Amino acid sequence: IMEHAIKDERFVNNRLSNLGIIGRSQAVIHIQDMIKRLAPRTSPVLILGESGVGKDLVAQALHDVSGRSSPSYVKVNCGALPKELAESELFGHMKGAFTGAVADKIGLFEAANDGTIFLDEIADLPLDLQVKVIRALDGKIRRIGETTERESTARVVAATNKNLDNARALGLFRDDLYSRIRGAKLQIPALRDRRDDIEDLANHFLAL
Repeated sequence: IMEHAIKDERFVNNRLSNLGIIGRSQAVIHIQDMIKRLAPRTSPVLILGESGVGKDLVAQALHDVSGRSSPSYVKVNCGALPKELAESELFGHMKGAFTGAVADKIGLFEAANDGTIFLDEIADLPLDLQVKVIRALDGKIRRIGETTERESTARVVAATNKNLDNARALGLFRDDLYSRIRGAKLQIPALRDRRDDIEDLANHFLAL
């Protein structure tokens, strides 16, 4: 798969600033550099950090400054997916596949084709769906009730505030899924650990 071409440097810096990814601390400079380096790629990215540190902003930036900025960006809160509908929401279904399936439905992975799907709180996905996400990482998805697979071209960006090592030890997160998404990890520190950024952030929000 060919990697997408990144936008010009001025656009990238403006976009990062507009999203609030600004600061002078070494942590933020590292995050900005990693976004620029990872954005053009097609491989998965795993974003780690506490709730409220801006994992969703980093995911949006990875999409916006890449060559995938025109196609779809689809955000999924995995923890909010109803268990009985989660597979249909993610992968779609065919008409008649189950009671109430009155028409074909595309899933969120399909909707994100040629774009980015952001799996927020991926650790909350049930184990059976984690298997299907692994298959999607191989570029293949299947709607419920379908006998053949479809191509998936969505780039996967995942995030969690949980300790995945603990989740794996408890059997709540699959080792093979972790091995597929851990190749590019971004750890987002809390603001209390980067106090040098407070003034820059305050000025940014006052100027809005």
